[in-house]
Amino acid sequence: MGAPWLGHPSWQLVAQLSDMAGRNVSELLLDTDGEALRATRNAQLATYALSLIISDAARTGPLRDLEKGGQEAPESRDDGVVALAGHSLGEYTALVAAGALEPGAGARLVQARGEAMQVAAEASPGTMAAVLGLDLAGVAKACEEAPGAWVANDNTPGQVVVAGTVSGVEAAGAAALRLGAKRVVPLQVGGAFHTPLMKAAQAPLDDALAAVEFVPSTWPVVANVDAIPHSQGFGTLLSAQLCSRVRWRESLLAMADMGGTLFLELGPGTELSGMVKRTVPDAARANVATPQDLETLAGLLST
Repeated sequence: MGAPWLGHPSWQLVAQLSDMAGRNVSELLLDTDGEALRATRNAQLATYALSLIISDAARTGPLRDLEKGGQEAPESRDDGVVALAGHSLGEYTALVAAGALEPGAGARLVQARGEAMQVAAEASPGTMAAVLGLDLAGVAKACEEAPGAWVANDNTPGQVVVAGTVSGVEAAGAAALRLGAKRVVPLQVGGAFHTPLMKAAQAPLDDALAAVEFVPSTWPVVANVDAIPHSQGFGTLLSAQLCSRVRWRESLLAMADMGGTLFLELGPGTELSGMVKRTVPDAARANVATPQDLETLAGLLST
């Protein structure tokens, strides 16, 4: 997944992230197969690293004028940036982009988080599934009928992810279909994330968070746990995020209410751009996943 970026100047971040995380990030991005990447201790660091590479490439390229504006005092800036946000693990990259967290410190945090969640997933095995065509209230009701299942991600109107034990998710999926869901799609993940089954990861994550320095962010970051913009207090928010629902739909609506009219996805894939389309249909959207997308973004920003 990292191959398209191998020759880009932002690839130089890989060496720094490898040193800070104590892992060979280049191997994760270039040589690790899909089965190995499904393990959360590998998936989280690989995704964080590639998202950071892409973010750096955009910030030193098409977004460099916004970065210049971001160096000014908030009251004198006119850079057009309303807020940043990241979905689950992406919140760590968003905090780096917002200036609240150093990239290397983020790598250490993500490595600790991934390892702790891997251990928790092995101790309390679980899975996740996307429920399509049923609103949050309906999916919550389905989970109430299925012991061992919880709402994990409120992604868009009509796309809500449940997580929990295998039997709990199966029961919640069946209940959701009875309540009017169109489909239930199993997700290829390594555990029941954002549920009480991650409780065993809480203490190791909190220890890692306590060892990292956060500073007030340059731009507000809309947090997963409450869909409210914050400029500080990120350690507490990231701690709460571990076993809490990702309020992504509400976060997108909050950024739109703040005046956001263009949503830019920086990272592998286009899933989040699709969620913007379904949640804030009138907003413009763009994504950068490959070096070629940088040229498209530059053209969009120049119009």
